[in-house]
Amino acid sequence: MFLTIGTTGTPERPATDLGYLLHKHPGKAQTFSTSHGPAHVFYPEASAERCTAALLLEVDPVALVRRGKGKGRGGAPDAALAQYVNDRPYAASSLLSVALAAVFKSALGGVCRAMPERAEQPLPLRIEVPALPARGGVELVHKLFAPLGWTRVEAVAVPLDEQFPEWGDSRYVRLVLEGELRLADALRQIYVLLPVLDDAKHYWVAPDEVDKLLRAGEGWLADHPERPLITRRYLSHRWGLTRQADQALELVRLAESDDLEVESIDNAVDEGTDTEEKPVPLAEQRRTAILDALRAAGASRVLDLGCGQGQLVQALLKDVRFTEIVGVDVSMRALTIASRRLKLDRMGERQADRVILRQGSLTYTDKRLGGYDAAVLSEVVEHLDLPRLPALEYAVFGAARPGTVLVTTPNVEYNVRWETLPAGHARHGDHRFEWTRAEFRDWAEQVAGRHGYTVRYVPVGPDDPEVGPPTQMAVFTRTTATEKTKEGKAA
Repeated sequence: MFLTIGTTGTPERPATDLGYLLHKHPGKAQTFSTSHGPAHVFYPEASAERCTAALLLEVDPVALVRRGKGKGRGGAPDAALAQYVNDRPYAASSLLSVALAAVFKSALGGVCRAMPERAEQPLPLRIEVPALPARGGVELVHKLFAPLGWTRVEAVAVPLDEQFPEWGDSRYVRLVLEGELRLADALRQIYVLLPVLDDAKHYWVAPDEVDKLLRAGEGWLADHPERPLITRRYLSHRWGLTRQADQALELVRLAESDDLEVESIDNAVDEGTDTEEKPVPLAEQRRTAILDALRAAGASRVLDLGCGQGQLVQALLKDVRFTEIVGVDVSMRALTIASRRLKLDRMGERQADRVILRQGSLTYTDKRLGGYDAAVLSEVVEHLDLPRLPALEYAVFGAARPGTVLVTTPNVEYNVRWETLPAGHARHGDHRFEWTRAEFRDWAEQVAGRHGYTVRYVPVGPDDPEVGPPTQMAVFTRTTATEKTKEGKAA
């Protein structure tokens, strides 16, 4: 499995600068260990005028099948002859992409401490892949690479057997790319498009592959005319992951077209189906009402129970008075999206110390949730079956017992004001029920009475004189101490 990366230069800007950008010395042949065999980097030519780096990956097809226990690309039914005799050692695939990312990690990231300005400049590049599986043929190769700024995209079909031309062409092509691009951009394109053309991956595609695709596709994938095909194939036709990637890339495209930050576009997107076009979305009005109530209660340590994708946690982090914020959700997917929204991996240490994301069910007691100033259940209760509400009630009001509890839920009476909502339909397909104002107050009064809280009600959104506000919020304030506190005082 083989590819070459070449460039030309002048005495003032020698081609051997490629060695600095790749972090591999042109005068040495180096070998790196990968999970599927050794990867060798060497330079067939290295002069001021021309410099070419080669990456050769040696794959053991037997070990590949044994490691995958018959699963994945090595043991797939479309292998050329059988499980143990296949094209994996010779044809570029996701195996080569993984080796590329491991061996040239700094170059993919555009990092070069020795020549940072050179890393940011386009280079005259020539990339050649002698054997590349192309499901879609020469035409698809041109569709994928031509929009990316390459001045020459040459894909020559490899015949099945040169002695028998009547047999036709194989599914392999010899690829040559030439053009002036940043090295990092060229490597990221190759990293993504090799497995896309092969339309297979040798490993299980997990949700973190979406993040890899977004990072590698930064700056070119969002506007690519073949973006749906690229995301679908890169993510091995896993439709949930493909949809997630497409949504994220569409946000990037919209942000770039309006010269805005992605976060500003993302926050402006409606969080549910219960809002119309209006100056301030209902979701934002909810967050504002919640923040106002938390500030009025003097809360500093806050639980966001059912935090979803982290919109409220993000808003709480912007106010320094909230010193500890814990987001809890049963969905790991939602927590992953929340982590990405909050940029936890890039957050400063002081800011990161203020926030915790935790998986947990709200219908089970959790000792870790005790002792907080306030808890928020924003648009959560209506997603539970009515028989499970007592368990939620005890877990929050009976066990955790924060000083303040905020509960927001849709007001079903207001549904008649949504012109696009059919009569008798809930605002969201997952809503198990939606309460009238009287039903919500009846439930809240009983909860408060059972657990030693007082409760008041705050309208959220326009308060219609006939049907009330679109969202109703109950603010519970604890009036009695926990049993543990009582016993401590008695002692």
